[in-house]
Amino acid sequence: MSTPKDTHSYILKLISPPSSKRSDEGHIRKILSYQIEQYFYTQLAPQLPATIPVAKCLASINEQRPDGGSTTAMILSDLAQDYPVAGEKRAALSYKQALSALDWLSNFHGFWWSRVEDLDRSKLVLPPLEQAKRKTPSNNNSVWLNGGYTYLATRQSEYQKLVHDDSEWSEALTRPVANRNQSIAELVAAFLAPSTTTTMPIDNYQTLIHGDVKSENLFTNTPGDQVAFYDFQYVGLGLGVCDLAKFFTCSVPLEMLVPSEDVPDVLAMDEGERVLLEKYWSNLKSFGGREYEWGLFVRHWETALVDWLRFQASWGFWGNTEWLEARVRSILGDEGWRKFLMDATAGA
Repeated sequence: MSTPKDTHSYILKLISPPSSKRSDEGHIRKILSYQIEQYFYTQLAPQLPATIPVAKCLASINEQRPDGGSTTAMILSDLAQDYPVAGEKRAALSYKQALSALDWLSNFHGFWWSRVEDLDRSKLVLPPLEQAKRKTPSNNNSVWLNGGYTYLATRQSEYQKLVHDDSEWSEALTRPVANRNQSIAELVAAFLAPSTTTTMPIDNYQTLIHGDVKSENLFTNTPGDQVAFYDFQYVGLGLGVCDLAKFFTCSVPLEMLVPSEDVPDVLAMDEGERVLLEKYWSNLKSFGGREYEWGLFVRHWETALVDWLRFQASWGFWGNTEWLEARVRSILGDEGWRKFLMDATAGA
């Protein structure tokens, strides 16, 4: 029996978690993430042009239960109808898929680059434990102040494990810097963190980031030249390169970054990495209608790589980890980058 041409399929996303203790950071993060995703699909996604495809939300609810829990539900269009190829878990994409995903990211970041200025900063969602203490907590009415789920403010337990282990990265990232009371990891986090009250060095370059860019959070069409991302639970403010750091490590084929699988221990930017970054950078500026000096962009990129490695070193490595570690060794040894970071965080 044939399927009628006007048949459509939809996705019901239903979340009904129990109430949580105000000290349970992980549980609070999850509950907030579902509310933020709902806000994205209902309030922000409709603003996106067709060239940045995402699922459409047809209906949604968000209700608080008497027991202190909540129920969040959305009916979403099924991306698989137009993008039938699902990304595999913890797998590299094909060349064509990776380039298509890079275009989607540059367009998404470029679109929101100027528009994030219209967001009400007082409603941005703070890190989970801070948000839980608000007298009038934000509820389903904004995105994360700091996009993603790996930033240092919410990963203190993992960071402390890194501080006390005997790895190379414990020494390199967590020891206090000379003449400063903070480590490289802490200074990097301070540089990358958006703020609601203070002018930050990244203010003119931050946008909305997806927050969890990986192969399993996208679909592509059959040829692989068009892509649509989903799972916007960690969408929020940040530098677009923070999305790229995870994407390059976890989903881009290694051979697109370096000419050989035999990666040296210390690695400066290779030609493959540069080509991908220049493609993203050019598209970002074109779509966003703003300038972004290449040298500054590269410093932002290098800082994002160091921050992403800090999370992997404290959580567990996966993906192009030899490449990531080699790149960060090179960055940490670059006096120009260290001076850039120290100057940018002089008041931190």
